Amino acid sequence: MAKKPALNQRPLPPNPPSAPSKELHVFPNPAPDRDYVIQFQVPEFTCHCPLTGQPDFAHFTIDMIADELCVELKSLKMYFWSYRNEGAFHEKVTNTILDDLVKATRPRFIRITAKWYVRGGIYTNVVAEDRKPGWKPQPTVDLPSMPMERGLLG
Repeated sequence: MAKKPALNQRPLPPNPPSAPSKELHVFPNPAPDRDYVIQFQVPEFTCHCPLTGQPDFAHFTIDMIADELCVELKSLKMYFWSYRNEGAFHEKVTNTILDDLVKATRPRFIRITAKWYVRGGIYTNVVAEDRKPGWKPQPTVDLPSMPMERGLLG
């Protein structure tokens, strides 16, 4: 017979919880013949300052045009989580994340924008990108803007 947990103790989950990992998993791009943007928003990135040990927080935006491979979301989440207890300068960690994503997926284009929360009265934004040699984006199509319609036309 299983022992009943104390009133203030949660029972253990049947499967172990997820854990941080630097391993990025990929899957085949479902539309490799088309340029399309995949955007990831990571609003709760944390690491800590390698000099002071104080926590650093950032909002990462990743814009990516995949080639043959896409990154799997759970592995991306575990990857970002792996930085929580690491000391990292803003510029270094942003560029390392870019390098790791390029290595795993070899995209046509990727841009990472890291908006770091205020530290000592200074906000830091780091933008890093990589482009596959020879890849050129399609020209922009300008569409006319139409006024928003409200209610019935009369």
